[in-house]
Amino acid sequence: MKRLLLAAAALFALVALAGAVGLPDLAGAQDAGDEGDSITVSGVGSVESTPNEAQMSFGVETQRPTAKAAVDANGDEMRRVINALRQAGARELATQWVSVYPVSSGEDGTVTAYNASNSVTAVIDAGDAAALIDAATEAGANQVSGPGLSSSNAEELYREALADAVADARERAQVLAKASGRSLGEISSIVEGGGSNPIPYAERAALDTAASTPVVPGEQETSATVTVTFDLR
Repeated sequence: MKRLLLAAAALFALVALAGAVGLPDLAGAQDAGDEGDSITVSGVGSVESTPNEAQMSFGVETQRPTAKAAVDANGDEMRRVINALRQAGARELATQWVSVYPVSSGEDGTVTAYNASNSVTAVIDAGDAAALIDAATEAGANQVSGPGLSSSNAEELYREALADAVADARERAQVLAKASGRSLGEISSIVEGGGSNPIPYAERAALDTAASTPVVPGEQETSATVTVTFDLR
């Protein structure tokens, strides 16, 4: 009987010691082993489009003996240019700058005249850009710059490029997963890497033969990049 009691006491002591020291957490170890692998890849997408808008800048520079005369003459000429732009279908007209400065000559820097200049920006359909240039110069514009070509649906084009980038990332991940004897699971994260401003791609548009100034919209490429993480099975 004494031996039985001693054996039981020893067993309880062993259990207590095991609780103090800590036994292996089998459930936790199994959870850690169940944690899946993943793969992270980058994808690139792009969309080609023909710009349908053109932004131009038109200005008039006028020289007169006095600053007041230069400003007055410049204002009259600029009003003719603005009216011509509106009649030609330009929109979103906005003054870009107005300036007046003296013109000097000779070694002593004597002021001989004053230059006044005024410039406006305007937006028009890309196909009408050449005709707009002709209309502005005929009205008296002697400063012309542009066109800045863009697409009115630029945000939609970028979204299309994003979708292509995700598809490209999936294709790359599938190749890597297959090579390692695995298969793709669900997407666990996506990080947008940003996109590039539309860049000229190719000139395929026909020239406007009715206008004296040829303007070729060509094509632009809108791109986007993403970083995608897939679970592996």
